[in-house]
Amino acid sequence: MTERVDQRVREDRSPLDPAVLAGAEAFARSWATAVIGSSYVPMTRAEVAQHLQDLTELLVEALFASPFRTAPGYEIGSRLVDAHFTGTDTLGRTIQLLGEDLLADLGFPGDDKLQSRLAALQGALSAGYARALRERTLAEQEAIRAAVLDARDQAEAMLRASEARFRAMFTEAAIGIGIADIEGRILDVNQALQDMLGFSVEEMRLYNVRDLMHPEDAGSVWRLYDQLIAGECDHYRAEKRFHRADGEQVWTHLTLSLVRDDHGEPQYQVAMIEDVTDRHLLQNRLRYQALHDPLTGLPNRALFLERLGRVFNNRTKHVRAGLCYLDLDGFKVINDSLGHDTGDQLLVEVGRRLDHSVSGEGKLVARMGGDEFVILVEGSSGEQDIVDVADRVLTELEAPIRIAGHELSVSASIGIVERELSGTTSADLMRDADITLYWAKADGKARWALYDPERNAKEVARFTLSATMPRALERGEFYVEYQPLVRLEDSTVTGVEALVRWQHPEFGRLAPDRFIELAEETGLIVPLGRWVLRRACEEARRWLEEFGDSAPFVSVNLAVRQSRDPELVRDVKRILDECGLPPHHLQLELTESAIMGTADEPLEALRALCDMGVRIAIDDFGTGYSNLAYLKHLPVHELKIAGSFMEGLRAENEEDPVDSQIVATLVQLAHALSLGVTAEGVETPAQAARLLRLGCDTGQGWFFARPGPPENIDSLLRGDL
Repeated sequence: MTERVDQRVREDRSPLDPAVLAGAEAFARSWATAVIGSSYVPMTRAEVAQHLQDLTELLVEALFASPFRTAPGYEIGSRLVDAHFTGTDTLGRTIQLLGEDLLADLGFPGDDKLQSRLAALQGALSAGYARALRERTLAEQEAIRAAVLDARDQAEAMLRASEARFRAMFTEAAIGIGIADIEGRILDVNQALQDMLGFSVEEMRLYNVRDLMHPEDAGSVWRLYDQLIAGECDHYRAEKRFHRADGEQVWTHLTLSLVRDDHGEPQYQVAMIEDVTDRHLLQNRLRYQALHDPLTGLPNRALFLERLGRVFNNRTKHVRAGLCYLDLDGFKVINDSLGHDTGDQLLVEVGRRLDHSVSGEGKLVARMGGDEFVILVEGSSGEQDIVDVADRVLTELEAPIRIAGHELSVSASIGIVERELSGTTSADLMRDADITLYWAKADGKARWALYDPERNAKEVARFTLSATMPRALERGEFYVEYQPLVRLEDSTVTGVEALVRWQHPEFGRLAPDRFIELAEETGLIVPLGRWVLRRACEEARRWLEEFGDSAPFVSVNLAVRQSRDPELVRDVKRILDECGLPPHHLQLELTESAIMGTADEPLEALRALCDMGVRIAIDDFGTGYSNLAYLKHLPVHELKIAGSFMEGLRAENEEDPVDSQIVATLVQLAHALSLGVTAEGVETPAQAARLLRLGCDTGQGWFFARPGPPENIDSLLRGDL
């Protein structure tokens, strides 16, 4: 708009004197300085200066025009308004500046004619400014009024549309919707809610929201409702049951919302109710399937552990509980021989009997898997409560079970744990019950076993030893002690037995009876036996170098698994060669039961060792079953009579004639087979004398020396002891 007016001014303008134009430019600059900042004008500073320069030139041309007209002043006032020079001080500064500076800047400060014309132009400018400002104000007011009317019309249309949409949604919604006042009086319900509950809208209006309470509603549902109508929360969601008009129950997902008035006060409550009965029934069915054994119908492991966890979570001081952990004896045989279908039917019948015999408040029977069941007894008063339960179970299982023409007898082993819950955990209870179950099986089956902390401590220690044994050999925790084998005729040390010991960092010094069996079970007996053999051969070589012909042979125990090791012969030969020990200075001892039951391949190994020159001895002879005819074919050099036969020969004044006769018979047998005889467990001089009389060649026992370090053997060989 400014450009269009400026172009018109320049087209109508008549030429002016250059000095006048220069004065006009000076005034325009002063005018711009005076009004910039008095109004918000959407122009840059340079654009404002140019606009006022154009208006000044128009004003000067009107001032000198002939004939004189005031219309340009009116136009200038209008153009100031059009350009947004509408600040409260803009017009006043402009009129004041025109009167004080314009003529002076043009070079005509005292010209009365120009002064009169200027006054007329000032008045016209003010009039044009005022008229233009009034017209703009009226136009803005009209625009506002029209906008208000449009907004009102739009709001009314939107309200009508919103009401229509709400009514359509309320009426046609698939979920139930109900509206009640803040007192709980039901005002309206839609068709879906009527169908869901079986009541008409008129019947529903007779109810208060609190009349719809269900006796099994969670307390939180109505606690949240009280908070909502008090305005403390705006909505909440909950699972809730309702009674239908026909007495049936319907499960719903309820969303209750608060509607406030313009002042924020609670006014209405709106309930949206979705029928989730089918989903709820499905969830219950799935949960039942997830928590019950599909075969027996009993609670499964998951439900049992959940129940056990609840018992521990709700425990109070001095509350007790007990477990019976049950496993069927011989079930695998039935399952494998008669088929899995018969096995399954057997489990079903066992589950039925257990459930029948163990029932009542605070008791739970569950199938843990396979043929294992568990019985939880809450609030027990002592071990006898759980023992009584176990006895009832064993009695219930005594009657044969008939399945598909088979009459099956089944028994069970039961582990029992009963204790106060404080100071323990559910995991501890389960672990101890499981441990005790295996005690019952180990003790002979068809019985129960009660948890014993001392026995468990021994089992834990045994497990600890088993777990730490491999590293113990690497860490050098094992060592060897030696006990002399003494010729009874002249008390000369002819040999020594190497006995391995374990200096355990936690349990202290351990004798072989604490760990040899574990070494057999874990297979460590082979590397351990190899290590003992090497240490014993090294000591035997040292004695040979130091004592020459008086040096004893060394006797090393050979475990059953070692005797069956295919590398045994090579290991013995390599160790003898590396130690530089003649083979006849080594004796290997095997128990009677081990050597008598030796198969062909291990027997060949013993013959190879015998051919090599290694001595073979049967340890603890007389305690096992001996095939005497077979004995004469074995590559054996020595029989060591078990120490149990020595007890009757220990007394100072008398001897047991039976033990004496047994020893005499064993000695005669050995000598008949050209075998040497060593008596073990010699503890008194009377024993030594009697054994010599009975023909024993050598003796071993505390009477001669206890097992000790190799230095003790050194002293014996030197005659220091």
